[in-house]
Amino acid sequence: MNNDVFSKVESKTKVKKEDIFSLARSIQNKDLKDENELRKIIKDVAKLAGKEVSKEKEEKIIDAIIKDKIPRNLDKQI
Repeated sequence: MNNDVFSKVESKTKVKKEDIFSLARSIQNKDLKDENELRKIIKDVAKLAGKEVSKEKEEKIIDAIIKDKIPRNLDKQI
């Protein structure tokens, strides 16, 4: 990804590029089909972004990840 994408993310979320890379490194070898791992990751992302995630939204996120409904080209989504 180029720096323009990170600039857009930082301006919208106030999350720094370094924090994004740190999070990415921490989940690199995690099993993303494991609901417990996903719940921890969701909590970590929410904390990083300073947002709360409702139980309902957490369930929707987990369902989308497990059923592979996540877009592959995220820089087009920003």
